[in-house]
Amino acid sequence: MIGEYARVTPAELDRALGDPEWALKLVIGRMEAESAQRPEPARARCLDVDKAWDALGFLLRRAAFPVDIVHGEQAVPDAEDWGYGPPRYLTPEQVRTAAGALAEMSGASLTAGVGPEDLARAEVYPAIVWERGEPLDYVSGYYDLLRPFFRAAADEGDAMLIWLG
Repeated sequence: MIGEYARVTPAELDRALGDPEWALKLVIGRMEAESAQRPEPARARCLDVDKAWDALGFLLRRAAFPVDIVHGEQAVPDAEDWGYGPPRYLTPEQVRTAAGALAEMSGASLTAGVGPEDLARAEVYPAIVWERGEPLDYVSGYYDLLRPFFRAAADEGDAMLIWLG
């Protein structure tokens, strides 16, 4: 399971909410186009956080983060499964709130005081990684990619589609 993000304009979000099949085609097209280019997060329209999504969720809940940037805040109505469930989304305002909160917290501060044993005990996916005692650098690295991605989305007034693929 991979945590996936796609920036969409407010107009694209409106269309996606009424036509989730169109949204899936839009996102797949963007992901394919960017896979060859590999744009940096601030320029990307799509981003994934690999298997770090559950650890990010665990750490962000622990930090009382104001927006659910791992699963999204609202469900896309009538959407089919995009991998491991239907997509969810954040409004442009929620993206701005998230970008502001991300700017205030580094990846190192997000993981401070937490070790792999804490994630293993909480049964955070993928459990085998934490049971082996892998450092949380993997998680903070993906967190640090989310920061410029959300900042660029907020600066451009974008919304966000979020799903597990």
